[in-house]
Amino acid sequence: MRTVIANARTSIALLLWLCGAVHAAGGPYPLRPIRIVVTNTAGSGADVMTRIVADRLTQALGQQIVIDNRAGASGNIGAEIVAHAAPDGYTLLMITSQQANAAALVENRRKSLGYDLAADFAPISLIASTPLILVVNAALPVNNMRELIAYAKGKPGSINYGTPGTGTASHLATELFRSMSGIEIVHVPYKGTPQALTDTMAGQLQLAVLVATAVIPSLKGGKIRALGVTSATRTQVAPDLPAIAETVPGYEWTGWYGLAAPAGTPRDIIARLNAEQLRLLKDTAFRERIGELGADPLGSTAAEYAEHIRRQIETMRRAVKVSGLRVE
Repeated sequence: MRTVIANARTSIALLLWLCGAVHAAGGPYPLRPIRIVVTNTAGSGADVMTRIVADRLTQALGQQIVIDNRAGASGNIGAEIVAHAAPDGYTLLMITSQQANAAALVENRRKSLGYDLAADFAPISLIASTPLILVVNAALPVNNMRELIAYAKGKPGSINYGTPGTGTASHLATELFRSMSGIEIVHVPYKGTPQALTDTMAGQLQLAVLVATAVIPSLKGGKIRALGVTSATRTQVAPDLPAIAETVPGYEWTGWYGLAAPAGTPRDIIARLNAEQLRLLKDTAFRERIGELGADPLGSTAAEYAEHIRRQIETMRRAVKVSGLRVE
């Protein structure tokens, strides 16, 4: 009898331990919908990319992926929200080169931004890279980069260019172009890419350097004219467009996208999300869909993504120094 009781107690203890272990691990991930915070407005390149990824991850993970657009402060509002979210895998951030730009613009990141890009996130994997495309309103009497630079030098300060905000990839890329080409153009910051693109098409702005994923679908309308890509060489995204570097030697700027979670998120959750993302990036239909948007599919380990972020911050710092840009 005592043996039976002892065995029963052992079984109960083992059962309780297993329940505790499952509870500590949070159960099989994911158990509920996952939120991906996008630091840009709906319709922006980052938003479009995230929605495509979310749709496929919803199928792979068996849980709804909810998109939460938190635009503002050059992407810092959304990034800070995720940096301080519970590290449980249910709040993720679509990091873009925009966050590396913000980190490059300040010395004390945590004090100025409310988070530290290199320390407060657990990178999952890179998703894609994309050049920006320099476009002008169709009414501007220029047809290539040389004509644009000559026109701008002949009429300094007459060209207004729009961006999704101060310190964004669009802003720094355009300022770097302005500095390296020796022209004077006027910055007009907006709250998002769609607004800047719309006003360029309407003629309220004369120029914009915006992410390819947002620009390419609008080129067919004939209201804007694409003159060049910001990648170092011509890209498969827009093979007929010359690289700006062909006219301005040494110029280069490339945007990118990648998912991350708050620092401290369990490694098994990061590994699961990384595996699903890499599996997704091998899918031909998905790769073709990304290509249609003007992006090149990537993929990486979490460690490679972390190193990429570190290198990008240093690259952006050099660009800030060259352009002479200061936070407005």
